[in-house]
Amino acid sequence: MVAALLLLLFPGVNYCQSGTLAPPKALKDVYPDVSRAEEDIDAALVRARKQHKRVLIIFGGNWCYDCHVLDRALHEETAGQIVRASFLLVDVNIGEGNQNLDVAERYHVPIEKGVPAVAILKADGSVVYSSGNGEFEAARTMMRKDLVTFLRRNRGKEVRAKR
Repeated sequence: MVAALLLLLFPGVNYCQSGTLAPPKALKDVYPDVSRAEEDIDAALVRARKQHKRVLIIFGGNWCYDCHVLDRALHEETAGQIVRASFLLVDVNIGEGNQNLDVAERYHVPIEKGVPAVAILKADGSVVYSSGNGEFEAARTMMRKDLVTFLRRNRGKEVRAKR
């Protein structure tokens, strides 16, 4: 309870236990307008084919604290390096939990289990991973090393073979 109060009063200060994902430095809009989901995914798939990468889709909303925590982690340190090298990141806005549900369903991501939620696609659009059990919902409690392991395991052979 005290930690939650501190995070609300001083969001830029890192109060997380060592090794867990850090809270965002400042909350900013991460998720684009809800109308961009299909267009952004299609564009990422075209680029993924050319760049031999996978598409990492993060479903969430700008109101979601854990979505901000995961976003920061995906852009920093080792996880950020892996994402830049192996994935094209697409943020899909679910609005207040009632938008782009058809997109989430197409990629086998049950939003009702919580957000952020993740899907990983091959460049051909096939799903390699979907967080069907709300695995990322409590991103603030995830260990950095676990996120790095997850990204390494799902970056794909086509990416590793390129190196």
